[in-house]
Amino acid sequence: MTNGLRFDFGDTSVLVTGGTSGIGYAIAAAFAGSGADVTITGTRPDASHYDRDLSSFSYRPLEVRDHDAVEALGAEFAGLDVLVNNAGANFPDGRDEWDPDGFAAALDLNVEGAMRLTMGLQAALAASAMTGGGSVVNLVSMTAFRSTTIVPGYAAAKAALLSLTRNLAAHWAGDGIRVNAVAPGLIDTPMTAPMRDFPQLLQSELARAILPRMGIPEEVAAAVLFLSSEAAAFITGSTLAVDGGYLAN
Repeated sequence: MTNGLRFDFGDTSVLVTGGTSGIGYAIAAAFAGSGADVTITGTRPDASHYDRDLSSFSYRPLEVRDHDAVEALGAEFAGLDVLVNNAGANFPDGRDEWDPDGFAAALDLNVEGAMRLTMGLQAALAASAMTGGGSVVNLVSMTAFRSTTIVPGYAAAKAALLSLTRNLAAHWAGDGIRVNAVAPGLIDTPMTAPMRDFPQLLQSELARAILPRMGIPEEVAAAVLFLSSEAAAFITGSTLAVDGGYLAN
């Protein structure tokens, strides 16, 4: 028995930052598979520098800490239906996030770049003719809700992005732009792969959830597509946890 859900994003334009691997790639692939015209960003010069086939998407190189590059990308779009702010990472440039400069770099990478790009795309998103209006979905994290002594800068950035989601939802309601967030739990991606080398840490995190397994990127992508669709036209300023019950336990 199957109960799969299919979305139709034909004739829509979507921008996914950090769309070359992990959750970002799954989101981009899900939108493309639903008929959308998808642009992704990555940090390498062009799509040929990746082992993965990215031919289903348009590719733009982007370092989200390069403010001029962020503004230039935003200026490329006269119209945009969906923006997914997914790009980000912990330990930027290998820095200790308890060091003030490492902490600041984590904020720049994980929230400031997203804020600059989103603001630069306001007019493009407001021009969307999509049912329910233009949509912004920000990828946050369980670290936005619970303390972490490993990546405090990343956690602070994700908490800030969560707050920005709510504030932008209220600020842009009159422009017909909805702003929501998705908070993944422990998802099996290249970023979480090093945890497998520390079984005690991995099992400790899995034990916090009601469903004691790692999620997969496609499960997060489904939530992003839902929030971007007309089925979610009355949802804004909300955060959807895809966490196996991590926050409820």
